[in-house]
Amino acid sequence: MTRRRVLAGLALALPALAARAQAPWPEKPLRFVVGGAPGGASDIFMRILENRLRETLGQGMWLDNRPGAGGMVGAEVAARAAPDAHTFFVNHIASHGIGPTLYRTRLSFDPLRDLPGVARIAQLPNVLIVRPDRGIADVAGLVRFIRANPRLANFSSAGSGTSSHLSGVLFGLRMGLEVQHVPYRGTAPSMAAVMNGEVLFAIDNAPASRQQVLAGTLRALGVSTAQRVAFMAELPSLQEQGVPDFDVASWYGVAAPASTPRPVIERLGQEIVAALREPSIIQRTRDFGAEPMPLPPADYDAFMRAEVAKWRPVVEAAGATVD
Repeated sequence: MTRRRVLAGLALALPALAARAQAPWPEKPLRFVVGGAPGGASDIFMRILENRLRETLGQGMWLDNRPGAGGMVGAEVAARAAPDAHTFFVNHIASHGIGPTLYRTRLSFDPLRDLPGVARIAQLPNVLIVRPDRGIADVAGLVRFIRANPRLANFSSAGSGTSSHLSGVLFGLRMGLEVQHVPYRGTAPSMAAVMNGEVLFAIDNAPASRQQVLAGTLRALGVSTAQRVAFMAELPSLQEQGVPDFDVASWYGVAAPASTPRPVIERLGQEIVAALREPSIIQRTRDFGAEPMPLPPADYDAFMRAEVAKWRPVVEAAGATVD
């Protein structure tokens, strides 16, 4: 009798299980874990994509902000998420470029293995900023000031492990300068530290810095990318001003827990890449001061591996660590 009941139960359950296996994806709104505070670049990029993804996927999205440790808190939340194929992580240079080396043994997961790429979205340049009353007009002037005032040679960042942190480290290495890192909790307090005179300089988010530059509370000395950027075309790059081999941008994308089925990763990656080729989304991204840089899953994975290889010697040479 017991066996018959089990078989009968299986007979009733199998059609439901089969239907579940064949159910279309997505079945519910997508959760995007964000490793920063609300209102940051990761939020903005996803909001730019939101309506288009809602149209093509038939579901909305919601952002789960988990700030801390240069994005690694959010990364771990996403990596450990239940395998529901509806949870993703808005990743970036800090989590998947710098973090794997900077955090070393402190990480309980491997970002590249446990959060493979879905699609790259865009990149943001950084800008070197100082107080206007420092009497520093360009990179050469900053170098002279640091050599004359070594005890004032400190810089702020949006947090340990961020591109603003390693941009400052790389600047010191390239120019043969001893500079001291002072981490803050985000771009806004990092810029405030420069304006208040708590630190000498920062190399941080260009669009955010632009507003303070226009207001006259900060002076921009150069952009971090090898080439000038369109929305600050008057500003030379650091490389133009004699900083050798300096080409840094904060890049952003979407990653997925390793448990996510490959067809789901491919589908979402395809939709994000397609969205980033639409003129209206290209323009909104550029209006924010970023450049769309779409890459599908496999290419994004290769790009991230190259970024880890690029930043590892910088982190190690500087002795930078948060362990």
